[in-house]
Amino acid sequence: MMSTSEAYISGVGQSQVGIKLTRSPLLLTVDAIREALDEAGLTLGQIDGVSTYPGRVAAMPGFSPIGADELIDALGIRATWYAGGGEITSQLGAVVGAAAAVRTGQARHVICYRTVYEAAALARPEEYPVQRRERVDGNSQWFAPFNALSAATWTAQYAMRHVKRYGLTREQLAQIALTGRANAAVNPRALVREPLSMDEYLSARMISTPLCLYDCDRFTDASTVLIVSSGDALDEVACKPIRIAAMAGTVERLSWDQAEWMACYATGADLWKRTDYKPEDVDTAQLYDGFSFQAIAWLEALGFCGVGEGGKFIEGGQRIARVGELPLNTFGGQIGAGRLHGFGFAHEAVTQLRGNGGARQIQGDPRLAVCTSGGGPLATALLLARD
Repeated sequence: MMSTSEAYISGVGQSQVGIKLTRSPLLLTVDAIREALDEAGLTLGQIDGVSTYPGRVAAMPGFSPIGADELIDALGIRATWYAGGGEITSQLGAVVGAAAAVRTGQARHVICYRTVYEAAALARPEEYPVQRRERVDGNSQWFAPFNALSAATWTAQYAMRHVKRYGLTREQLAQIALTGRANAAVNPRALVREPLSMDEYLSARMISTPLCLYDCDRFTDASTVLIVSSGDALDEVACKPIRIAAMAGTVERLSWDQAEWMACYATGADLWKRTDYKPEDVDTAQLYDGFSFQAIAWLEALGFCGVGEGGKFIEGGQRIARVGELPLNTFGGQIGAGRLHGFGFAHEAVTQLRGNGGARQIQGDPRLAVCTSGGGPLATALLLARD
């Protein structure tokens, strides 16, 4: 039975996913919005909210080229509530904000989106120039002096603790990449559809030990959209609504005194405090894998296995395969499907719960999915239910 006081995901949409696309980021966003509206059976006139992460970033136009303001202006949305900013609990924090807005009556249907244009921007720097700075400040002041300019560097440090303390092996770590690539092969929108073997993985060049090239996602051009709708507006929705059953998020400190554990561990524990569901009830997990180790950390954080047991949990890959007991990143994750920067996981969770996965659809009758975003100091988790 639907509850009028709850928040639901109605339509989901996604643009073309590619590298060095020539279609503008605004038009990619519009493409994804149109698909989401069509699925939900809604019109732009019914949209009264917009939520995004992190809003337009002028200094890095490829990272986030489309702000909420310009989207509202371009589409003529009459917004009673909107938000866009980077100081939230990672990318899916934009969905958390939208859910809070519809639950409190500030909006009825909110477009949540994440648009990335990093590959195209790198290819055309004259169109999308990165602003150069003469001094290091902000969050980068805690990383740049140690040459940790990429998130791969500090993610690798967390992974090495698992290698040294818990015995994580490269063969175990490989299962995230191998599973993602196997699932991407049957996803027509995936960025990388070629298979990956264990030998290829083990012979790849190292990026930051123990992470190799295939442990990393890659810059992508795409837009992903979710429409969050109020429970009392579901009579306007044509598709099967997916309830946001629980939400959790954490921000750890960014300073010289860095947190010992990534934020996902606190977030995972908090998620289960806000629902009667348990980890064993989950039918599929769509877990952030900007770097493969992050997905392993999320498996531990969410209680699918104990802390330090993630490597053994995925060993061999059978448990997390599409036909396994916990199908993982069934669209390919970011490693296979492209760096959709968090939103792809929620899109896929809804797709699986509706039975719309096509060749990658998991077995049985999935009713509960968990999706996450963030690695390191930021983390967000959503528990989605098909009632």
